[in-house]
Amino acid sequence: MRNIFNKAEISRIRSAFGNPNGVMKHQYKIPSGGGRDITLSLWNNPGDDVTGMVARSEKIVNICENLLGGELFHFHAKAILKEPSVGGQFVWHQDYGYWYKQGFPYPDMMTVSIAVDENTKENGCLQVLRGSHKCGRLDHGFYEGEQMADPARISKLKEKLQLEYIELNQGDAVFFHSNLLHSSGNNTSSKQRLAYAIAYSAAYNDALAKHPFAYYNPIQKVADSAIAECENEEDLTGKVFLNPKNDVTVRVKPE
Repeated sequence: MRNIFNKAEISRIRSAFGNPNGVMKHQYKIPSGGGRDITLSLWNNPGDDVTGMVARSEKIVNICENLLGGELFHFHAKAILKEPSVGGQFVWHQDYGYWYKQGFPYPDMMTVSIAVDENTKENGCLQVLRGSHKCGRLDHGFYEGEQMADPARISKLKEKLQLEYIELNQGDAVFFHSNLLHSSGNNTSSKQRLAYAIAYSAAYNDALAKHPFAYYNPIQKVADSAIAECENEEDLTGKVFLNPKNDVTVRVKPE
């Protein structure tokens, strides 16, 4: 969806992620191969700061409810930062390849990825195999610090399915199913690439295994106007930030 966030909203969102006392103070790095890293900050519970207003906004939540076919809950949200020239890749994977290992019984889940910065081929934009969400869950294993879908199966699917580069302007967003095969390249440009990705699950899809985030909690929706009106960037009350050392699906870069 193009221009789902107007200039005032995206300016507020950029400011929140640029605040060193905001959500990015909880950032960590995972290795992505070739000596490159990806910087992440991941949390549960939207909270009442600017990032929470986005995740609770009617225009985002209502679209996701329509796509998933009913009530949902906020699983997690994360900032994905690729530094200029050195930011790393995400190898081919399905989000449900991660989330299955975290105990979710059904793939009735989705992600909204918001372009906080312009997303281009040069700075490592999203790549997808169109229609691959219909292929079912593929086996995943570790590649560096990430989960990677079966490369032999990916190779065959690339012969059948259309590869698309999802280039986005600031304020655009892409909505996709948890079984969609996707990746993103290295940032070879002089500009950073920051995406704000919000994951939602169908309300009935509580995890079978113990997980700090994976349980139903009703979303308290807010009017779209709350995004630009919110001035809170640093009070993160209610958010629960992930300690990546407790996540079985990633390997953190040694400090």
